[in-house]
Amino acid sequence: MITLRNIEKFYEAGYGRSYVLRRINIDVKEGEFVTIMGPSGAGKSTLLSILGMLDGAWTGEFEFLGHPVHRMKPKERVELNKKYIGFVFQSYHLIDSLTVYENLDIPLSYRNVKSSERAALVCDALDRFRIVGKRDLYPSQLSGGQQQLVAVARAVIASPKLLLADEPTGNLHSSQGKEIMDLFRKLNSEGTTIVQVTHSEANAACGHRIIQLADGWVVSGGAEPAPQPS
Repeated sequence: MITLRNIEKFYEAGYGRSYVLRRINIDVKEGEFVTIMGPSGAGKSTLLSILGMLDGAWTGEFEFLGHPVHRMKPKERVELNKKYIGFVFQSYHLIDSLTVYENLDIPLSYRNVKSSERAALVCDALDRFRIVGKRDLYPSQLSGGQQQLVAVARAVIASPKLLLADEPTGNLHSSQGKEIMDLFRKLNSEGTTIVQVTHSEANAACGHRIIQLADGWVVSGGAEPAPQPS
């Protein structure tokens, strides 16, 4: 599903280039549940933003579902994101001017789902995440944990092929966090590919394998090594 080859991300500084990611080679197969771990500043969230096509300022090769993302125009990448990817942000990224109901409806409208079907899907998500009573509230009226629940519900409501999650349980009580990870496992068992960034060993244990980053480099768990010539 995902192939990254020699992905690099850097900023120009007065003394030269400051690298955030260096020569990243990663393969993710369809149906995998992969965890990215590493210390703060290792480049985990940056890598997730590249996978989600939210960051286009990088070099290297990136293929997603057979599409050469590195050759695509920004508008084409946006369409690919809308069609296939759900994203759970660490800082929620809910739209402040929209109610909980309307925030959940947004990703469905991007995919041209009929209004009657959208209403049913939103109501189902409100019920599944036990936030029916919050449907007409705005993000500013919710606690951090409630906003995170809405953000997760929004990410999965359109049944994306790829779910990206940046510290998905960071603002939740332990019981809520467990529920979210149980939901992720269920979605994965049903075919959704998941890549999560987390510091939690318990959350990491829910996945199939761990990719370790350090100082912008993949330390372990990335792409399978290429066969050596005989």
